[in-house]
Amino acid sequence: METQDSNYKKRTQKDYSLSLKLQIVQEIEQGLLTTTGALDKHGVQSASTVRVWLKKQGNFDYQYTIQQVMSKTPEQRILELEHQVKLLEKQKNRAEYLADRADKKVILFDMMIDIAEKEFNIPIRKKQEPK
Repeated sequence: METQDSNYKKRTQKDYSLSLKLQIVQEIEQGLLTTTGALDKHGVQSASTVRVWLKKQGNFDYQYTIQQVMSKTPEQRILELEHQVKLLEKQKNRAEYLADRADKKVILFDMMIDIAEKEFNIPIRKKQEPK
């Protein structure tokens, strides 16, 4: 039984020589090629593979590159800021809740110590003497 597509070719992982990697990185850094141009010229399977080579073998420090960001419309910026405000309000409410809960715990523990001191007739709190 024949398959429908006779041009089907199973994709396998390719291993590239170090000299080819260095050559591609050098051509890209000199501006002779782009990453997509390297795919066509040298038969590299993926652009991400070339980007990894650039990070590992390249001279340029890609860790500190600035990503080009498209400018946002005022409406997008307003929506983004509204989202940030909502998030900050949630965080503030949570912090207030936790602070209130901590205050109640302090009062409760203080009352428990008072009751224990009265019932067992022993001093639990240490009284510090001035030096």
